[in-house]
Amino acid sequence: MESITEEQLIQMVRDFIESESSSAPQISAISSSEPQPSYDDTLEEMIWRETTDIEVEILEKILMYMRNIESLIIEPQNLKKWVVLWLKMDGYEASLCKTTWVFFNGGAKGHYEFLDVITNGTRVIIDLEFRSQFELARPTPRYKKLIEALPSFFIGTEEKLGNVVTLLCSAAKESLKESGLHIPPWRKDTYMHSKWFSENCKKISFSPNTTTTTTITTME
Repeated sequence: MESITEEQLIQMVRDFIESESSSAPQISAISSSEPQPSYDDTLEEMIWRETTDIEVEILEKILMYMRNIESLIIEPQNLKKWVVLWLKMDGYEASLCKTTWVFFNGGAKGHYEFLDVITNGTRVIIDLEFRSQFELARPTPRYKKLIEALPSFFIGTEEKLGNVVTLLCSAAKESLKESGLHIPPWRKDTYMHSKWFSENCKKISFSPNTTTTTTITTME
């Protein structure tokens, strides 16, 4: 995961708080019957507008954890586990989510890990490696600019995540075509959505002394 400076952390919190107070509507779909805004503008709307209080609250917690992590000796592969533990210690119903899905006509399996918090019946997704999932080789300048504007990690509802993934997959498809590259199966919309919305999802909840695992079915 990319290192984040103190100044960037503070600015990200300010951006969330400022956008949370904005009256601009959230974009849930892109209409083909009207002139479409640029990917940059649409992505900004999806990420920063209409953020909920709980999203801002969790964001501030995650940024605090990231600030303090340099003073701890934590193996990179254990970072998500520790974030779950810290969230639980702060009173959240947090879990590590492990998804798997079949691709290449059943010949291989994909797998991915992210976190979630359940609060008042709402599921908030936390992905600490979000931006890296959409990086491309030989991106067009437009796509490179779009990814650079994407937060390093994602915090938001399933609906917001689905909208953002759809937009980024569309932008990636255009970038690959403009660069004269084939669109591989693992860059297609269905594959990318499976990372977070696969029907096969195991949720692991950690505590200092015990670990519990449950299997859930997520909505496509």
